[in-house]
Amino acid sequence: MKTFVPKKNDIERKWWIVDAEGKTLGRLATRIATVLKGKHKPDFVNFLDTGDFVVVINAEKVAVTGNKESDKKYYSHSGFLGGIKETTLGRVRAKKPEEIIRRAVKGMLPKNAMGRKLMKKLKIYKGAEHPHQAQNPEILKF
Repeated sequence: MKTFVPKKNDIERKWWIVDAEGKTLGRLATRIATVLKGKHKPDFVNFLDTGDFVVVINAEKVAVTGNKESDKKYYSHSGFLGGIKETTLGRVRAKKPEEIIRRAVKGMLPKNAMGRKLMKKLKIYKGAEHPHQAQNPEILKF
């Protein structure tokens, strides 16, 4: 018996909508990463992109536990000597709340071309409004 491998045009992609309000960051990110990769589907193959699109709304209202609001640090580097910058989760939430979820999900995806392709299917919005009504997204239940 042969192993079934779906063809590119056989893969059906759905659109899911996730309301991040009150959800814990890590648990939310793992669920989103699973849907982006397509692991929730019976025809999942790890070397093909079988995943769906995910729209996240209310990104600024995502919850974190403990003292992470002040203790969790995000780092970026300019590439020059001494060019490392450090910001806390609270500062990132005030400036760009979408970045919190984007970084959490990106860390749970493969670190290769497949992971970069999967990240393009993730759409994150600060408020409850989003421009993807035409795709008829379904609500992703947790």
